[in-house]
Amino acid sequence: MALPYENATSGGAALEEIRKLLTKFGCARFGTMTDAENGALIVQFSHRGRDVTATASYRGYAAAWLKEHPYGPRTRGSRADHERKALRQAEISVCSILRDWIKGQVMAIETGILTFEGAFLGQILLPATGKTILEAVQQAQMLPALEQGKP
Repeated sequence: MALPYENATSGGAALEEIRKLLTKFGCARFGTMTDAENGALIVQFSHRGRDVTATASYRGYAAAWLKEHPYGPRTRGSRADHERKALRQAEISVCSILRDWIKGQVMAIETGILTFEGAFLGQILLPATGKTILEAVQQAQMLPALEQGKP
């Protein structure tokens, strides 16, 4: 089974599509950045006074890619080359995943399926702390722990 987005080829084009989509949606500010230390792509935007930060782990995607395409005796190149290939693809794929996720959330808002807060609740920044609502909820341990072995 193929990993979704493993054949994505244009990360920059996906980020430009996000910018266009959010501009059309009425966002006042938009920006992207790479957090190389944590292996993540960050998309930030502001909509009607609500600041949003969406962080996507390309290291997480690379781990999934390596699980789907494990290094073996028939793999060309070294293990390090194989891992670099996974990370390069992950950096591209995560852009497309974020584009499609944000597009889906915006469509849900525009069609009345979700409110803005409902669509982006976990990614909305709290003005007092600069943390996302999700980070604050996790830090306060407001969610019950998941049972081991269950998604």
